[in-house]
Amino acid sequence: MAAGYGELLRTPHAARLLTGTLMGRLPNATAALAVLLFARAEGGSYALAGALSAVYGAANAVGQPLLGRAVDRLGQPRVMLPAAVVSALGMVLLAVVGLEPLPVAYAAMLIAGLFTPPLEGGLRALWPTVLRREDQVHAAYALDAVAQEVMFAVGPLLVTLSVAMWSEAAALLVINAIGVAGALSVVVSRPSRQWRSAPREAHWLGALRSPGLLVLLGSFFFIGLALGAIAVAAVAYADEHGGGAVSSALLSALGVGALVGGVVYGGRTWPGAPERRLRLLVAALALGYLPLTLVPGVVTMTVLAGVAGVFLAPSLACAFVVVDRHAPSGTVTEAFSWLVTTFVVGNAAGTAVAGPAVQLGGVAPGFAVPAAGGAAALAVLLAAQRFLLDGPRAAVQPASYRTPDEPRTENDRNRAPEPGFRARHQA
Repeated sequence: MAAGYGELLRTPHAARLLTGTLMGRLPNATAALAVLLFARAEGGSYALAGALSAVYGAANAVGQPLLGRAVDRLGQPRVMLPAAVVSALGMVLLAVVGLEPLPVAYAAMLIAGLFTPPLEGGLRALWPTVLRREDQVHAAYALDAVAQEVMFAVGPLLVTLSVAMWSEAAALLVINAIGVAGALSVVVSRPSRQWRSAPREAHWLGALRSPGLLVLLGSFFFIGLALGAIAVAAVAYADEHGGGAVSSALLSALGVGALVGGVVYGGRTWPGAPERRLRLLVAALALGYLPLTLVPGVVTMTVLAGVAGVFLAPSLACAFVVVDRHAPSGTVTEAFSWLVTTFVVGNAAGTAVAGPAVQLGGVAPGFAVPAAGGAAALAVLLAAQRFLLDGPRAAVQPASYRTPDEPRTENDRNRAPEPGFRARHQA
C-alpha cells in the first residue's frame, strides 16, 4: 500500500500539484474560523460573525461552478491565479477596514467567496493527465480525499498559531498569502499550463445537463447535510458530557476514521463499475451514522464516531471517479466544482436542521439528522440508479491506454459499459 502511494507521489508533478492545491485551498478551509476570530476581536457579535461567514459561503457556492466553467473554456492559469489574488484581496480589505462600515465588510466577504479559485476541481481534472495508469488515478482521488481531512485538521491550527503570534488580522493575511502561493505553484506547473478542456457543446446548463451527475449531486447534498449536522450534534453532546474537548474528540475521531478508510481504499484496485461500488460505500456510510443516535458514554461515542468516518473518504474518492465518467465533454472542472458546491450547501443545511432538532428534542434527535441524511443519500442513488448505470460517457483514451490500432474516438454514451477517464486526453 505504502509503495503504491510512494510511486504515485514520485510521479513528476504529482506531489507538487497535491501540495500546491492544498495550500491554495487553505483560505477556504479556514475562512469560517478566521472570520469568526477576527469579528470577535473587532468587537462584533457571534451573530455578525455568522452572517459574514454565511455571505462568504453563499458567494463561494455560486462562484465555484462559474469559475469552473471558465477554467474549462480558458484554461487553468488564466482563471485560477487571478481569482486567487482577487479572493485574497477581499480578505485583505476585511483585515484593513474591519467591521466598520459594515457594508464594506460584507462586500469583502462577497468578493473573497465569489472568487475562491476552483483548485479542488482543477486538481481532479489534472490527475488523469499526470498519472500513468488508471489505478493510480483512483489512488490519487483517494489520497485527495484523505488530504482534505489533514487540511481541515491542520488549517485551524495554523489560524490559531497566527493569532497567538501576531493578531487576528494577521491570521487573515497569512492564510490568504499561503493560498495565493499555492495557486501560483499549481498554475505555473507544466500540467496546468498545458491542460486544455475537451471540445464542449454550447449549452447553458453546462455540466448539469448530465442526468448521472445530477443524481450524484443529489446524493452528496445529503452526505454534506449529515456532516454539517454531526458538527452541531457533537457540540450538543459535549455540553452534556464535559465540555468542548469532547466535541473536538468526536470530530477528530470522525476525521481519523475517514483518513484510515481513504488510505486503505486507495491502496488497492477495486473491480466492477464505480457506480455500483458507490452505492455500497454510501450504504456503509449511512449505517455507520445510525449507532450515533444511541448517544452512549464518551469513550464508546468516540469509537462510534471513528467508525462512522471510515467510509467517508472512500465514498468521496469513488464519487470523483463517477463525476469524471458522467461529466459532459468539456465540462470536467465545472462538474467537480458543482460537487464541491453541493457538498458545501448540504453542510450548511445540516447545520441549520440539526440546531432546531437539538433545541427541541435533545442530543439523540440531533444525531438522528446525520442518520437520516445518510439514508436519504442512499435512497437517491437507489431510486435513480438507472441514470448512473446507463449513462457514463466513454473516454477518448490517450496513447498509453490504447493499442496502436485502436481508433481515437468517443463511444456513444449509452453503449459504453466501462469507459475510462474522460479528463485524460485534455492535456
